[in-house]
Amino acid sequence: MKFLFFQFFLTIATIAFISGCVMNEVSDDHRVFRYNESSGIATLDPAQARSLEIMWAVDAIYDGLVELSPELEVIPAIAKSWDWTDEGVVFHLRKGVLFSPASDVPGLENGRELVASDVVFSLERLRDPQVASPGGWILDAVKEKGIIALNDSTVQISLKTDFPPFIGLLTTPYASIVAPEAVESRGSQFRFNPAGTGPFNVAWSVEDVALVLHKNTNYWEKDEAGNSLPYLDAVHIDFVPDMGSEYLGLIQGRYDFMSGLHPAYMEDLMTQDGALSQKHKATLELHRVPFLKTDYVGVLIDSISDVRVRKALSLSIDRAGIAKNLRRGSVQPSDRFIPPSMLGEHAHSSPVYNMELAVELLELAGYPNGAGLPVIELATTSDYVDICAAIQHGWEKIGVKVEVDVSPASVHREKVATSKSVMFKKSWLADHADAENFLGLFLERNFSPGGPNYTHFKSAYYEELYNQAMLVSEDSTRVLLYEEMDSILYADMPVIPLYHDQVTHFVRKSVLGWVVSPVNRLELRYVRKIEKH
Repeated sequence: MKFLFFQFFLTIATIAFISGCVMNEVSDDHRVFRYNESSGIATLDPAQARSLEIMWAVDAIYDGLVELSPELEVIPAIAKSWDWTDEGVVFHLRKGVLFSPASDVPGLENGRELVASDVVFSLERLRDPQVASPGGWILDAVKEKGIIALNDSTVQISLKTDFPPFIGLLTTPYASIVAPEAVESRGSQFRFNPAGTGPFNVAWSVEDVALVLHKNTNYWEKDEAGNSLPYLDAVHIDFVPDMGSEYLGLIQGRYDFMSGLHPAYMEDLMTQDGALSQKHKATLELHRVPFLKTDYVGVLIDSISDVRVRKALSLSIDRAGIAKNLRRGSVQPSDRFIPPSMLGEHAHSSPVYNMELAVELLELAGYPNGAGLPVIELATTSDYVDICAAIQHGWEKIGVKVEVDVSPASVHREKVATSKSVMFKKSWLADHADAENFLGLFLERNFSPGGPNYTHFKSAYYEELYNQAMLVSEDSTRVLLYEEMDSILYADMPVIPLYHDQVTHFVRKSVLGWVVSPVNRLELRYVRKIEKH
């Protein structure tokens, strides 16, 4: 027992020593980028990249065939080009893309060039029941055994039916290309011992403590001047669960950036109007772009079947007040479900807030001043109690009685998925940059619990428009169909949209080349840091 205790103590001391050394090195070294991930990182396997913190690390270690630009365009990555065919799509791979070296894996000791069979292995792996990837759905449109290598530099993917958004699905981290030898050799250890072709590779990791990535000297991409990317030598990611420590780390210069807002530090960092506080302007910058995400209140259609009631509830929500007072202007209030950027628009339309009309609609529906309506239970988690309290206040003004039901996230998800909640606070985040990703939420085939149509909304005309859109290759024509579908959702209101979120990053002024993505991917290839003197 004494020996085991000594071993445990020695291990913890070693971790603390290494972490402390790296912390000091990172604080002083302009070649190292440092941030904290309070949720930790459960895996570095792209097949399991279902959360943002995993996606950020996976993006640093792997490449996919294609990627998403900050302007939401699908652009080449490992694939230098592609062609649509009657069968589907054919990808032409770059030459000279190398996997990072792995001394413990036969065949990867010095790295090797990526070939088409690696793409086939990586994508088909998403459909392997033993891998149980949550990303297998990105291949739903692909035929069985429909991914083949025509030669070492050409991959053909055959589709079951026409599906124009398909290439956009390959921009997700799930579609990252892995080295088959590393997966097979490392087995369960591959989870934290990856082998990719991305700008960084893993130097060392200690679960629940920290992860350090080093520059991949084999990386294929160069900047416009011909300089090798990335510019950084290393990335250090702490796993400190305390948000207060993360915030202090940013202010004190130990961390180079922090993402998102938290009530604990929101008032200190931002003004009431959503700008960066004056006292932080000397050391920090606030970067923000519209996020492809919509927060909404879902309505189980069977339980509140009169659309006039749903519209009355929508009209009596002060979205602008919620955005200003509860989110410090960091969100964009809206009563439309699809973010405007996904329909080619730049300006958000102002949501309608009209208590008088809400009262009229309730009366027309046979519920004057809410009389006759049962008490509405609005389900949420602790993260959105303030939002739901504001909604409750507006609804009670028109006579609708509301009880806010707060549950742990896992319980909330289960209740919504099994139709045990009549109304519920949820959000929908785009997996890819086509509006189909939002509109598909309301298809009858996606009824919960098997799919994400938690409201059980269905419309034959809506389905017809969706099917038409999937047959159209011309983007502008497809967007017209998308707009009509969005109008149907606005008219029938199976969900009551609240606001579109924004990606919010607080970044140290010593950081240059920062890129903010509308899907909140972390782009570190072009980042530099100013050297301290």
